Amino acid sequence: MDSILRIRHLNKHFSNGRHALCDIELDVKRGEMVALIGASGSGKSTLLRHMAGLIAADDSSESLIEIDGSIVQQRGRIHRQIRKTRARVGFVFQQFNLVARLPVLTNVLVGSLHRTPWWRGWVRAFSAGERAVALEALRRVGIADCHAQRASTLSGGQQQRAAIARAMVQGAKVVLADEPIASLDPESSRNVMEILARVNREDQCTVIVSLHQVEIAMKYCPRVIALHRGRVVFDGPSADLTPALLRELYGVAVEELLVKPVEAPNVHVLPQAAPLSWAARHARAA
Repeated sequence: MDSILRIRHLNKHFSNGRHALCDIELDVKRGEMVALIGASGSGKSTLLRHMAGLIAADDSSESLIEIDGSIVQQRGRIHRQIRKTRARVGFVFQQFNLVARLPVLTNVLVGSLHRTPWWRGWVRAFSAGERAVALEALRRVGIADCHAQRASTLSGGQQQRAAIARAMVQGAKVVLADEPIASLDPESSRNVMEILARVNREDQCTVIVSLHQVEIAMKYCPRVIALHRGRVVFDGPSADLTPALLRELYGVAVEELLVKPVEAPNVHVLPQAAPLSWAARHARAA
């Protein structure tokens, strides 16, 4: 597999002088599912936002971030073609980032705006094919029956599923999920992680997810990247993350990472749906 993400010499200082990211160098291969772990303040969210081109690195650095062969940013400057690159990157936020007053279906259809004429997007004149694609994405995440509801009426877990459906409609090649289960109950957390794993497996989409819970990272992500004070301190198979190693890397902060979520009874099993390829979605939306 070739690399879909390349990061070289990434450094970031904030205005208060804190060195948030320290000479990060990473390669992520196409189709991988990777967990970013670390205690609060380790740099997980900052790193994900740099990958998406939402934050620029230090302008004095020799930094470089590429996704799918396109430059996201270089030497502290966001590339001028970033909008085209972002069309291939889905970002799932901790707080969902949905428009509360709009229907769930409209929120999901936002994922198709990058290939929709601006005037149709402005008046929300989506085609029947585009709506069918969005409904299919909602069916795959198990909330198709909520498509007409306002986003504000959904539970946290349902809103996060809608956010993932939006990335699916977008046709993203890389999904960056920033603490997507931090505010969810154990059952909803498992459902969201199962959906991300299914998107990775069935759509061959690269998924990079930041997590606090080491047990969940080890269960769903074959590869783990551990951050500590802005530095990569571990990058390898999740099976190699032993409690002894974590204590060596994190010291007393390891207790935060080793918290095991409470098991919830009667876990709702999401319906298994046949994957809808990007080519098929594009054809139906045309």
